Order: sequence, then structure tokens, then C-alpha cells
Amino acid sequence: MRSRFTHTQIHQILKEADMGMEVKELCRKYGISRNTFYNWKNKYGGMTPSDAKVKHDLEIENRRLKKLVAERDLEIEAMKELLSKKW
Repeated sequence: MRSRFTHTQIHQILKEADMGMEVKELCRKYGISRNTFYNWKNKYGGMTPSDAKVKHDLEIENRRLKKLVAERDLEIEAMKELLSKKW
């Protein structure tokens, strides 16, 4: 799922909160929910925008690799089942 905010924008929003702006005000200003704000804070708090981008890219690559492994495992199971049948 693609966010409508870039990593730089998310970092800026979190920075505004660190500078003392109320979460309620930030959420209203940027049109986000409190849950979204706190999810971002848990996920990206203390990171630079470049760190967040790298983390995001690694998460995407990890999902891709997990999908490949799952597909390979299904193929292996299908081959085992085929080979176990008696002709």
C-alpha cells in the first residue's frame, strides 16, 4: 500500500510533534488519524528520512523474497506428491 506522504513529509510531521505541536493539531493539519500518527512514530521515530527510505525498500524486498520462497515451496510439494504416486 502506498502512502500519500513521502518519508520526508512523515519525518517533518514527527519533527513538528517533537518541537511541541499537539498531536491533535497535527492530525487535523495533515488530515491523518491519531492511529496513523502513532504508527509512524513507532515505525519511523528517531530515524532520518534516508533511514526510513532504506527501511521501506528493505521491507519491499523482503516481501518479494518471501513470496518467491512460498511459491518455490509449493512447487516442491507438488513435485513430491507427484513423485510419491505409484505408477
